[in-house]
Amino acid sequence: MSDLNTVTAPKAPSRRKPKEKKPASLWSDAWYDLRRNKVFMFGSIITFVLILMAIFPGLFAPQNPLACNLADARQGISSAHWFGLDNQGCDTFARVIHGARVSILVGVLTSLVTGLVGGTLGLIAGFYGRWVDVVLSRVAEIFFAIPSILGALLLLSVVGRDKAGVWTVVIALAILAWPMVLRIMRASVITAKNQDYVTAARALGASPWRISVRHILPNALAPVIVVCTMNLGVFIAAEAALSFLGVGIQSPNISWGLMIADARNRFLMAPEPLLFPAVFLSITVLSFVMIGDAVRDALDPKLR
Repeated sequence: MSDLNTVTAPKAPSRRKPKEKKPASLWSDAWYDLRRNKVFMFGSIITFVLILMAIFPGLFAPQNPLACNLADARQGISSAHWFGLDNQGCDTFARVIHGARVSILVGVLTSLVTGLVGGTLGLIAGFYGRWVDVVLSRVAEIFFAIPSILGALLLLSVVGRDKAGVWTVVIALAILAWPMVLRIMRASVITAKNQDYVTAARALGASPWRISVRHILPNALAPVIVVCTMNLGVFIAAEAALSFLGVGIQSPNISWGLMIADARNRFLMAPEPLLFPAVFLSITVLSFVMIGDAVRDALDPKLR
């Protein structure tokens, strides 16, 4: 009977507010997909190691890449020299590790320059239209008609080998690559500026600068990010090709393309100085292409 007469007091209502879910967006959905994309994660791990190798080459190869002994030239793989010695008696492993800095730096800087220049001009052309669009589009078509490698080869030949450095190669590649980014940004801006949120912003009296930067640019930036990411590998391969042809990076700088060019005449006698830089170059280009493909799939709603 005591149990039946016992009255339990009602629990006080909880004052905790339910957690509000953040609104979904293109960028949050893309990051959610990328974290679950095995191709993206695999490519990101390889790229992280390569970037770490480029920033801190001494952690991977404490040997001096410029310490060469001509008497030991073209020695094979050994415990002291994991990748053998090249034609000048330099440690191939140390030169491959230190060569990652120049190759990756050229790819990253060229992608940034082309993204900024082409993206800005594409935003202006797509937003203002009319004669501004006509002039910028015609100028871009002139540069777009020039083959990239051939045009960069001509520009670097005019500059001369003595002045060829990282920024020289970056500028030579960027001059001929920005029109692609302009065309993509222009098309994306034209699509975005016809949306309802832009019309509403104009009705509220927003300035053209605010409309273009705050409303159009964030919604038109995804295709440009995809292209710049995929172009990273293309620019690294282009730098290697220019260095191989003798107009790109010059000694005493170390580049994978320059190493391949130096080892090509003795490939049958000592294949290691050519084989290992080529393998690292291929892995680097492949990793950036994998990341670019994954980013494209994540940012393109049509592929969901």
